[in-house]
Amino acid sequence: MAKSVKAGGHTVEQAIQNGLIELQATRDQVEVELLNGTSDSTQPVMVQLTVREESENQFAPASVVNAPAAVVPPKETAPLTVDEIAKETLETLLRGMAIRSQVVIHRDAQNNDGPDFVLDIVGADLGVLIGRRGETLRDLEYLARLIVAVKTHSNERFMVDVEGYRMRRELTLRALAKRMADRVKQNRQPITLEAMPPNERRIIHVTLKEHPTVKTQSIGEGDRRRVMILPK
Repeated sequence: MAKSVKAGGHTVEQAIQNGLIELQATRDQVEVELLNGTSDSTQPVMVQLTVREESENQFAPASVVNAPAAVVPPKETAPLTVDEIAKETLETLLRGMAIRSQVVIHRDAQNNDGPDFVLDIVGADLGVLIGRRGETLRDLEYLARLIVAVKTHSNERFMVDVEGYRMRRELTLRALAKRMADRVKQNRQPITLEAMPPNERRIIHVTLKEHPTVKTQSIGEGDRRRVMILPK
């Protein structure tokens, strides 16, 4: 059915314009019928405007034109894994320290005795993150682990490293343990190593755990705790 509207005005032209506004149409899209009055009448004029059939699809009703755009819900994203949460946490801590760096995740499926993954910090002039004998790095790792544990309620273990420093340190300690074990085996006398933090003492213990002729034990208290290598 053709759309039509009645409109009034003080003149015919004014009535037509009022009807066109209501229809949101142009003059050539409608047919006009004068309902009362004349083109030169001084009395109010009523007209009826009817949209021509060929023009009906050339404009949209006001309700459609003014309708708000449909809201598209955001796409669901996959939840972050524990290592991704740990990476984000460490990056946030580093930004708070004004350290310009990147964090890379390393996983070693064959390292059953070590951490589940390693967060390696790479960048320039990162010695400040290591500190004396790695103390600053251990504190940073402790803080990151604590935050991640609260966020994820996960038991996954991870290690924080700086450009492979702790990996290189581990290789050095393993070599030291084997060298001292050979000396104990040869001399049959115990050797006490320098004081080490818990994670480094553990490397010595794990390295010599299956050694056929020597054993290890920790002695001392606090920061002075050391590893002793003894003959079996």
